[in-house]
Amino acid sequence: MYFDELKLGMTADIAPAVIEKEKMLSFAYEYDNVPLHTDEEYAKTTHFKKLIAPGVMSFMAVWAKYLEIDFFGEQLLAGKSTKIEWHKPVFADDVLTAKATVTKLVKRSEKNGLAEVSMEIYNQNDELVMTAVTEAIVKCRIQR
Repeated sequence: MYFDELKLGMTADIAPAVIEKEKMLSFAYEYDNVPLHTDEEYAKTTHFKKLIAPGVMSFMAVWAKYLEIDFFGEQLLAGKSTKIEWHKPVFADDVLTAKATVTKLVKRSEKNGLAEVSMEIYNQNDELVMTAVTEAIVKCRIQR
């Protein structure tokens, strides 16, 4: 979708992402090897009472589903930034769902614009666990 075709408030529902325990542990051991993510006995002593998923891993599980909707298609030139906020822990076997909304549009030139997409991410209990704001550079339809 070209930048010129985007409208503020456009939304897309993102398919559910399941946080599989083995993938969660594998990611944690490689990229976020702290006891809260990898040591079940330790996790039992925390106020969470069980392992929590690494925040980046849980976001990336949703991000992979977001990419499946191909919001911008071939008109996507590049990503610019992503800001993630974690509101509640994510656990193994949680099912995360999200909605992506176009929240800001800034035309940068006749060739491209900056599209901000905000995501609200919920677990299976309808609890907000994460929010994310991503900026993407999107091609404009060239006027001749």
